[in-house]
Amino acid sequence: MFPKRRVVHFLLALFLLLGLGACATLYGEMDPPSITIEDVKAVPGDSGVPRFEVILNVVNPNKRALDIAGIAYSLEILGKELVMGVTDEVPRIEGYSEEKVTLQAGVQLVGILRLMAQLGTTPTDALDYRFTAKIDFEGFLPTQRVEETGQISLKPGGDGLKDT
Repeated sequence: MFPKRRVVHFLLALFLLLGLGACATLYGEMDPPSITIEDVKAVPGDSGVPRFEVILNVVNPNKRALDIAGIAYSLEILGKELVMGVTDEVPRIEGYSEEKVTLQAGVQLVGILRLMAQLGTTPTDALDYRFTAKIDFEGFLPTQRVEETGQISLKPGGDGLKDT
């Protein structure tokens, strides 16, 4: 006969495995949200230092709503990190829907100075950009990381932001 202690350990292990399996089944496989930049514009800052407003379009390709706890994000231009910020003010994004999310971002003055120095030595018609975001969800969903790259046209009458 099995000692009581072994039976208790076996039952605890069995319940733990069943619980983990139930969590995986409950959440199923989630596709990452699609995040694209809709607009970037300068806004006045409190201390005279300019800030940027970044408007994102977040698309939820899943039937389950996304409850986002927070987003950490950055915007690089020509490999120089210029804008970065965090927010925990993100609306719930229902299944198979999209929402506009407005982010306030601080400017990295050293990055801007380096970019201006680089543009002064090598003129260009377009600037490569890279937007990255880390999205933390409420509950047991894993953190998602997204990235968008493209070009910003500097030509008069250019297309502005273009995805690559």
